[in-house]
Amino acid sequence: MPRRIPPLNALKSFEAAARHLSFTKAADELFVTQAAISHQIKTLEEFLGMPLFRRLNRSLMLTDEGQILFPAMGEALDLIMVTTDRLHRHQQVGMLNIATMDSLAANWLVPRLGRFRRANPDIDVRVSTSDELIDYARDGIDLGIRYGRGDWPGVHVTHLMTEEVFPVCSPKILGGEHKLNNPDDLQNFTLLHDDMREDWRMWLMAVGATKVDPTRGPGFEHSNLVYQAAVFGEGVALGRSVLVADELKQGRLVKVLDFSLPANYAYWIVSPMAAAEHPKVKLFRDWLLAEAADQ
Repeated sequence: MPRRIPPLNALKSFEAAARHLSFTKAADELFVTQAAISHQIKTLEEFLGMPLFRRLNRSLMLTDEGQILFPAMGEALDLIMVTTDRLHRHQQVGMLNIATMDSLAANWLVPRLGRFRRANPDIDVRVSTSDELIDYARDGIDLGIRYGRGDWPGVHVTHLMTEEVFPVCSPKILGGEHKLNNPDDLQNFTLLHDDMREDWRMWLMAVGATKVDPTRGPGFEHSNLVYQAAVFGEGVALGRSVLVADELKQGRLVKVLDFSLPANYAYWIVSPMAAAEHPKVKLFRDWLLAEAADQ
């Protein structure tokens, strides 16, 4: 059975008028006219079928029924206010659920999260990883970073960064008997693959290499494992500029051969429409964009 509840504006007007015992002061507090307060009180009295005020010449008094309603109404409005404040604070601080791919989390996002945490200690970022498409609203994800064309329907999408693709390896494998001066020299080195094994074939074709077999070499499910193998000197990986930026900066990997190709896809910040403008989501999105701009 549906609840039969009086109009909220009428209840607010009654609570203010009962607290001040004045329609004029209640009107000032609620930024309405005295006539509007009188109309709301009349609406509430008609709804309840009983008078709530005794209107005297120069004063206002609560009836017995008004005295019963007043304290309960004050407690109810206080509870609504406290709950609303709690909801607003939940949008500003607390847990922030992030979803992205394993490779981006390991090679780019996690190494930078400390800066966000130090600047925003009241927000606890929880990162989950998956290469599968996620229903963000259903799974409680506030924000994600996806790799693709950015044409996903039903979500708020912001471009984060693009990347280039080029060979990288550990500097320690460059001092051996085989030199790496042109793309065909890769025939003398082990090629390292992630689950997008077609990338090596496309890169070799684009740079005109004809002596290298793009199918040979060990494979790994995720790019971060490929780069880890490259750091340990296991071979040459096809690096993505976003994912290998830190390894290059720290000298654990070096870019070899001056041939870079633009990637077909880009990284995008994605949020459910309902959460896109929550303060902590917007704050994290702005931070991501700043980090990408610095890179």
